[in-house]
Amino acid sequence: MSNVRDKFWIWGHEAGSHNTGWELPKPSRMTPAEGAFYLGVPNIIMVRYDDKPAPPFEQYALALSPLKRVVWSIVGAGGQTQSQEVGLVRNLAERFPNICGVMMDDFFRGGEEIAVHTVNELKNIQGNLTVGDRKLDLWVVLYDHQLSHPVDEHLAQCDVVTFWTWRSEMLSELEENFERVESLAPFCRKVLGCYMWDYGNRKPMSVSLMERQCQISLQWLQDGRIDGMIFLASCICDLELETVEWTRRWIQKVGDEPI
Repeated sequence: MSNVRDKFWIWGHEAGSHNTGWELPKPSRMTPAEGAFYLGVPNIIMVRYDDKPAPPFEQYALALSPLKRVVWSIVGAGGQTQSQEVGLVRNLAERFPNICGVMMDDFFRGGEEIAVHTVNELKNIQGNLTVGDRKLDLWVVLYDHQLSHPVDEHLAQCDVVTFWTWRSEMLSELEENFERVESLAPFCRKVLGCYMWDYGNRKPMSVSLMERQCQISLQWLQDGRIDGMIFLASCICDLELETVEWTRRWIQKVGDEPI
């Protein structure tokens, strides 16, 4: 039987990725592997940020090889991607069997250009995600402010939808918004993204709001409505943020509960 901790992920960026632009209290030096170790979670989503890390990725993947599961971005922060991304991650997955999926970050754009890739392009990507005798899952990021966009056909091509509330004040609508996600993507597995810094407002995330989303997520895990939780991000875990420290203690408390 698996436990709650098995469903926990950390969102990983190269060390220092958020040191500018987000009004954090001080610079960070924590690596993705260190972030997973510090929080006590066994799985990581490794996402390129400002084109870092640059390929080849093998040394980065080696550092993550002790973890249970790794998902690697093929669309990085800001919706940045290159034509060779899928091939690079396929090559990684051939060497590192804990790589189990690919992530499309900041995927939906709004306006006439709905997303980074068209529906047909996603079908082609899905056709290239078999490595040996296993299939890599296609993950995507969906924000609360994108729920009214025409995203359902794109979501239908994905295996896992990760749902994020960009501004902390909108967490009051989490339950209602998640019901909309379930309607938009009825056949996808869902994973709830939890910010440990209020990036949308460039300020600390309150412990009370972090506790709210964690307790709701734990119940949804137990009920089978979600398949996991993601804590963002590795590159803020060494800043002694109150919410990060609360989250670490909470993971220690609930992680061994059966599910």
